[in-house]
Amino acid sequence: MIIPAIDLIDGKVVRLYQGAYDKTTEYEFSPISLRDSYAAAGSPLLHVVDLSGAKDASKRQLGLLTELMTQSPLQIQVGGGVRTEQDVKDLLAAGASRVVIGSLAIREPALVQSWIKTYGGERIVLALDVAINAKGEKTLPSHGWIEASGVTLEQVLDGYIAAGAKHVLCTDISKDGTLSGSNVALYRELCSKYPQLAWQASGGIGALSDIQALIGSGVAGVILGRSLLEGKFTLQEAIACWQNG
Repeated sequence: MIIPAIDLIDGKVVRLYQGAYDKTTEYEFSPISLRDSYAAAGSPLLHVVDLSGAKDASKRQLGLLTELMTQSPLQIQVGGGVRTEQDVKDLLAAGASRVVIGSLAIREPALVQSWIKTYGGERIVLALDVAINAKGEKTLPSHGWIEASGVTLEQVLDGYIAAGAKHVLCTDISKDGTLSGSNVALYRELCSKYPQLAWQASGGIGALSDIQALIGSGVAGVILGRSLLEGKFTLQEAIACWQNG
């Protein structure tokens, strides 16, 4: 499916460039109106990231997230700064369909695996975003892409699959916010190697042809952020492209 994204800093809709907080673009849309427009366009699922909470736990936007998810016209998966089981409980109680866990999934896999066993693989999305190094290794920066972890994607996946994980959102960081096209080869490889997981592709989509390039790759979903905010195409056009090939 096509999954529109809303990134939030201090209540504002923003986009980062390659995960850098000092390369932020702010948009005039209100989060609620954007959610409603995406629902009206036919999207069944919205991806929301609390970037304030991801950077500083004391600045989590739980009030706004709760408002977004209360009586929402579409399902919402939400992440950003999930550090404790209480965070997972709070977001699920606020109406999240799925909770997205990124940095903690890399730093404390045993803990996050226990949450998957407790809440079920359908309620957790692993955000395992990659920086591909000169050797071709898929390394996993943590702390919102700020710090290098020294861990590769493949090293963490087996444990999560054994724990019952079902959803993985994977961003090629070098593509994020660039509108330069998706890393199709990466997703083809991952979907082929780990077909038991529903992969969400994220980063780099700038034209409908970039969506078409992912058809047949095996991905279950395509995240769209900047391309929709800047009117490169409409969400209706993106959904039609995905459905019709």
